[in-house]
Amino acid sequence: MSLETNPALRRSVIYELYVRSHTPQGTFRAVEPDLPRIRALGTDILWLMPIHPIGEANRKGSMGCPYANRDYRTVNPEYGTLEDFLHLVDAIHDNGMKCIIDVVYNHTSPDATLVALHPEYYYRKPDGSRGNKVGDWTDVVDLDYAVPGLWDYQIESLCYWAQYVDGFRCDVASTVPVAFWRKARQAVERVRPGAIWLGESVHLDHILAFRRQGLYAATDNELFDVFDILYPYDIWPLYEGATGGTMPLSRYFAALSYQELSFPTWYNKLSCLENHDQRRAADRFPNRDSLLAWTALSYFQKGTTLLYAGQEVSANMLYERLCRHYTEQAAAAAVAEMVQLDYVNDARYAEARAHSLLAARKSRRAAAQSLRQKGLAPAEVAGALEAVYAPEDGDDPELEAAAALVDSRYRKKLAIGRRDLVVAALQRRGFAYPVIKEAIRRVEEEG
Repeated sequence: MSLETNPALRRSVIYELYVRSHTPQGTFRAVEPDLPRIRALGTDILWLMPIHPIGEANRKGSMGCPYANRDYRTVNPEYGTLEDFLHLVDAIHDNGMKCIIDVVYNHTSPDATLVALHPEYYYRKPDGSRGNKVGDWTDVVDLDYAVPGLWDYQIESLCYWAQYVDGFRCDVASTVPVAFWRKARQAVERVRPGAIWLGESVHLDHILAFRRQGLYAATDNELFDVFDILYPYDIWPLYEGATGGTMPLSRYFAALSYQELSFPTWYNKLSCLENHDQRRAADRFPNRDSLLAWTALSYFQKGTTLLYAGQEVSANMLYERLCRHYTEQAAAAAVAEMVQLDYVNDARYAEARAHSLLAARKSRRAAAQSLRQKGLAPAEVAGALEAVYAPEDGDDPELEAAAALVDSRYRKKLAIGRRDLVVAALQRRGFAYPVIKEAIRRVEEEG
């Protein structure tokens, strides 16, 4: 574990936010009005998912994946200008929170600035072409940290952003050398003392698969020498088994106890029910009581708690929970005051949540179900769906989502003539047949 880690981080709450889907506008400036509400949730640290431009080459879907970074030293113009970003960071600080940003140092988009500036910085496949070590990441090419010059470039980029933000969430940190992270942390410390380092450590089977191929992948114990917080993926299969009813809860608790023995004394794991790479918690649990129980458990566990935007409750759910401990009159008064202060705004929340679901390529029907599970009234659900999913100016958002899903997940099945499997898969996701038919047609025409 890093000697500079602040043990108080164990008591902190991180709120993960994707600028594009958090508001209808999808901009830095549009996030700012929501900051008081986010702070009122108990948030200490706001994590902004990648703020950098997204690559065009081999782009997945029409919008692309934010983790296909095109330029480490600029912001995505779709979100606003650098001035807009810095204004947001100042607003986050003014609301009593710290700000960390996502950095993707394992790979870039194939058309990244670095490809033109320094082609020698990239991993080469046996045939000499640029590529990546994870086959289905078709929109990125891996970097090669055996090249010393790459270290300097990346550290300079980190130090630049450290002038403004309070730390970094480091994507697939396990596949970037620990020695690099150590040197980077030392350099950033001179710019931003006490910077926060959250590392996306990977699943154990991922580490084993890499090492069997002779590729680099660090274990959690190795990463704890550098990072303040690591992902809970070492025991994630047990969490999924316990929540899904396929294994006893005792096995999950035994794994938590084993962490106490296997990691450094001050280890810090991220305590979360969901994140942007996992299923939504509301979809995972069989009923609301189970969801509430696991939510409470996540806060009581040792480690930094993560809330992924959209995990919050609606006014109706808030009222229901308050009524369990207080009179109906007191609960109604509390909710009314939260609404008046604009800390709770069901219409705004429903629309932001709908945007998030659309970005996750959910059908209108699936989005409606998810919104209802949040306790939102029918009027809020209908209004949000109309605002987000209704076709406008010839564009159909649901169709775009379906086409992106077909392109990213089912193109191989189409290639072998299993159109029936693709149709069935999308129907299970709630897409209507006319939408599915048109989405498949678009993908097939694109080749």
